Amino acid sequence: MCNVEEKSDHRVIDLQGTLLGPLRLSVITPEIVRVQVGPTLSQHSYAVDGECSQDVDVDIEHDEALTSITTSALRIEVDSDGFIDMYKRDGTPVLCDYRGERSPLPRMTSAEQLALMEAEGHQAQKDTATSTREVVKQLHSDEHFYGLGDKTGFLDKRGYAYDNWNTDEGNQLESTTKLYKSIPFIIGLRSNVVYGIFFDNTYASHFDLGKESSEYFYYSAKCGPIDYYLIGGETMADVVRNYTFLTGRTPLPQKWTLGYQQSRWGYINESEVMTVAKTLRKFGIPCDAIHLDIDYMKGYRVFTTDPRRFPDLKKMANELKKRGIKVVVIIDPGVKMDPDYPVFTEGEKNHFFAMSPEGKTYINRVWPGESAFPDFGRAEVRDWWAHKQKFLTDNGVSGVWNDMNEPASFDGPLPADTVFYDEDRPSTIEQMHNVYGHNMARATYEGQKEQTGKRPFVISRAAYAGTQKYSTVWTGDNRSSWEHLRMSIPQLCNLGLSGFSFVGADIGGFLDDTTGELLSRWIEAAVFSPLFRNHSCVGTRLQEPWRFGEPTLSIYRKYVRLRYSFIDYLYDLFAKEEKTGLPVMRPLVMHYEKDEEVKNLNDEFLVGENLLVAPVLTPGTDHRLVYLPADNWFDFWTGERFEGGQYVVVKAGIDSLPLFVREGTILPLRVVTDSVDVSSENKITFKVWGDSATYLHYQDDGESFAYREGAFNTYQVKMRGRHAEVSLVHRGYAPLYERVDIEAGETTVSLTFDQQVQKYVRCPQ
Repeated sequence: MCNVEEKSDHRVIDLQGTLLGPLRLSVITPEIVRVQVGPTLSQHSYAVDGECSQDVDVDIEHDEALTSITTSALRIEVDSDGFIDMYKRDGTPVLCDYRGERSPLPRMTSAEQLALMEAEGHQAQKDTATSTREVVKQLHSDEHFYGLGDKTGFLDKRGYAYDNWNTDEGNQLESTTKLYKSIPFIIGLRSNVVYGIFFDNTYASHFDLGKESSEYFYYSAKCGPIDYYLIGGETMADVVRNYTFLTGRTPLPQKWTLGYQQSRWGYINESEVMTVAKTLRKFGIPCDAIHLDIDYMKGYRVFTTDPRRFPDLKKMANELKKRGIKVVVIIDPGVKMDPDYPVFTEGEKNHFFAMSPEGKTYINRVWPGESAFPDFGRAEVRDWWAHKQKFLTDNGVSGVWNDMNEPASFDGPLPADTVFYDEDRPSTIEQMHNVYGHNMARATYEGQKEQTGKRPFVISRAAYAGTQKYSTVWTGDNRSSWEHLRMSIPQLCNLGLSGFSFVGADIGGFLDDTTGELLSRWIEAAVFSPLFRNHSCVGTRLQEPWRFGEPTLSIYRKYVRLRYSFIDYLYDLFAKEEKTGLPVMRPLVMHYEKDEEVKNLNDEFLVGENLLVAPVLTPGTDHRLVYLPADNWFDFWTGERFEGGQYVVVKAGIDSLPLFVREGTILPLRVVTDSVDVSSENKITFKVWGDSATYLHYQDDGESFAYREGAFNTYQVKMRGRHAEVSLVHRGYAPLYERVDIEAGETTVSLTFDQQVQKYVRCPQ
């Protein structure tokens, strides 16, 4: 029996009597269809905020054997057994259910052998048993998979299995199946189709992307609903646009946050922090922020400062601001159990903490010792936490770095029956664990926004799908190793494909001791990663660049200064990203998906569409092989032109980063300064690569939300042969550039703004 319910803004198709039970398909847009299976068809979503459905023309056909739902882009077919197949409108198969039975991998282990393995300290590989909460899809021989956030390993996830259970994992290996984030979204790519599939279930879940079988891939969840979105598109970029339409897009950040940020656990007192700031300026290394780890707090109590180490945080923050450096501080969720500590007593009095099944505040141990955990799933707790941000903003803090928010705990994981709320409904940690960091980031974002009126700068270690609306993220506790440097490229690229545009990895590595060579190669590899932070662990070798002498110091300075020349380009990409969802840092496959050479290319990436970066990721290397895809490319440093579709050998000494610009590109290059100060930006250079190019450049105040009301400028830059033109497409922000330089080859043309014609014209000779 088929019941079709029509609504003004979307179509809902309910099917009864399938082998899977009740089945609902909701047409969200012509390219997005939601699938819900089981008796509970409604679910609160933390990833999909608000109503996303569009008014879509849908053609529905139904008989006893088949129900067909057709939009302008897709056709979804459901047979009488409940199997669901997705096609393009022209009939090309995109994603079809697998009709056979799963076949777990043979492992040939006995109970005795398993016991011996565990006695020796090894964990045996286990396959996920068949579950009623399972979706199994056909797998094709040419299928490739991307996404899943910052899982370890390679760019293409085909042949691997992963778990979604946010985990504090300091030993990231290629075989590690779970890390700090759970982003249950994948992009599938074959020779003639691309698609996305997003499973919106916060419980522990598992993806097997062809490890168990070459005939199918599957998703399974420990609990919760089968609730997923089929996402179509003609290109991979279309799929990313559609996915971020659902889960939200990274908002335009404050401009200074794209500058260099120096951090360490731990800068132990104010004197050390000020010394770092002075030394950065002494050596001519631009910097916009210094991060304070847990040592700034009094006994690791959040929303406090240590009166001995940091006697006047506000005064210190003001002194740093005079030098162009902002303060970012860490905040952990664990609230110390202390009857003399107001944050704890307030939370205890109002029952704001997670509870045991018996109704007592649940206590585990983290940095402050015995601690309680705010129940961020409740709106009143998020509001309380948001208000607590005032302590930080009143003390001059410009950004908040949320850590340990998986949540991590020292005395074992939180028991499965620990009571957390799903908004106003009591639940358990099993449902709320994977969105704990998400909800903490949301509370922090809303508090920072309310307190300052500026675009919040929030960093989070743990995340769920949609956290990109509130926070930048980083890859967590990486190591000072070449392996982790190499792994950072596919990690950050897959985060970008998963909706997270503002991402980074700790430059130099957090754990273990780095070397001058490794730090040099890491700063080169990271110079275009959106979050640009050097961070290291207490007890490791000091990791500021001057600790290594020459040539490391000069190399480091060169690439930090290169970063500052490109900040306007990165800012332009973020302005576009808020509208399109396309990330700043992209794998080549995103724009060259037909090219077999880039399907699993792990050591190159694009910044936008037009800048190709090929860092050196191995020690003792002074040349490397670079793949240039279709189109023509210029060497950024020498201007040499190369035809695409080939590999080229590039010299890459210790101070060299292979960098290529697509022909027909214009890049905005700003004047290098010690820090980002939008009020002083009165000149910009547009460098042209090729004979013909067009570029749209964005400008605003760099910090407020006024741009959402039209307070911004956009400049259209055109180059045709020797003719250069710069015009204002939109003028809503008062300051304009006093001078614009167009650099093409050996020629530079200087322009100034003419009020009468509202264009930039040549400066008088």
